[in-house]
Order: sequence, then C-alpha cells, then structure tokens
Amino acid sequence: MRIFEYGKENPECILLIHPSLVTWDYFEYVIPFLEKHYHLLIPAIPGYDLNDDSEFSSVEQIASELADDIMKRGIQEVKAIYGCSMGGSIALRMATDGRLKAKNYIMDGGITPYQLPWILTRFIAMRDFAMMAIGKLGGEKLIVKAFSSTQYSEEDLKYVAKIFRHCSYKTLWNTFDSCNNYKMPKKTMRFTGKVHYWYAEKERKARDWDLKYMKKFVPDTVFKSFKGMDHGDMALFYPERMAQELLKL
Repeated sequence: MRIFEYGKENPECILLIHPSLVTWDYFEYVIPFLEKHYHLLIPAIPGYDLNDDSEFSSVEQIASELADDIMKRGIQEVKAIYGCSMGGSIALRMATDGRLKAKNYIMDGGITPYQLPWILTRFIAMRDFAMMAIGKLGGEKLIVKAFSSTQYSEEDLKYVAKIFRHCSYKTLWNTFDSCNNYKMPKKTMRFTGKVHYWYAEKERKARDWDLKYMKKFVPDTVFKSFKGMDHGDMALFYPERMAQELLKL
C-alpha cells in the first residue's frame, strides 16, 4: 500500500483515509493547511490506487495492513486517524484493533455495520453493486447525484469517471459489501482515544443508522454536525474548515 507523506519534519502525525470512488488526492486541498503543523500520512487504499491493479479486500484486512505499514515506519501513535465514509469504517476498525494508537478517531460520515438479518444485507449489497456497475458503464452523473446533492463540475465528473474505469467489479463489490458488514464486537466499546462522529447537515437522514449504531455501541462518541454540507464535501469544498477542526483537537 502506498502511503504519501507531507510535513515529515513535524513530530505529531495525522492519518487521513479517503472515501471510496476517489483516491488519495481527495485530500489535495487540505494538505497545504495541515502540513505546516502535522506529519500527514495519506494512503492510497488498495483498489483505488491508479498506479497499480490492486483490489479492495475488506475493511478488516485493510485496517490491519495499514496499521502494519505505519508501524513499520517507527510510528506507534498518531494525533488522529480521520476517515471519510469508507475511510470512516477503516478508522473505526483500527480503533477496535487497537494496534496503531490514536488520540482521536474521526469518522466523517463514516459507515457502520448493518444490524440486519444476513439475507437483507445481501439484497442491499446487490442493489449498491448494481448502482456502481451503472457508474462503471458510464452513469457517473447518476452516481454522484445518488450520493450527494452538491453540484459537481464537469472536471469533477471526469475524475469520477476515471476512478470508475480503474476500479474492478471485484473492488466495487468488496467495498460496499465490506463497509456495510465488517465485523465488530456486539458489545459496548470504549477506546483510549476519543471517538468523534462528524456528519453533514444534508446527509443527516442517510446517516441515521450510523448515528444510532455509534450511540449504542460507542456511547462516548462526540457528535458534530456541519451546516450546509453534504456527504464527503468537507475535504473538497471546505478544506480550510476541515483543517481548523483537526487543529482544534
């Protein structure tokens, strides 16, 4: 797994994990605001690295591999692990594993495991995969509209199209099936680091199950809503605000 580093001269580290259907450069607008203060670690998650033919395996495996890769660099603890959407799932799983320590775990619109009968999870996985397959065949505008009410530029849509062309069907299936069904303890969880759940005002309804999950299983979670934003908007359209929130931790 490739990990891009910025601000290596700074003692405190922040790990930034991107959502699905983008790659590591999702954070390109945030980097200039943070690299002066923190050593940034930004992985290109397997399946979404445009430089290789890797596949997305599972939230559990990628969380473990990411911890391995960072700890091999001599880093045992970071200031924060931030993950958006799919990245939030990986961040929560890393908190559960407890190998790479973090003072803060931030799930920005993070996906939590469904608490549903197995057969229903199969129907949902098939529905999500069918939507992604449409995107891969050229329905990028439809996909973007389904995930966010934000108006994207033609340049943004070309970027999404490039990601879709790169991603294999296996990566798309594994991503959505695993993010919705990754294994977590069926009991109340408390971590040494503080857990934050951020969500955009316009995605509040879509995050209802995730919010209920965090309140039930991670009761110490600190929740924060961001007005005027939709799912995944912060790093792209409000990078200075995102940097300010991370600097405040």
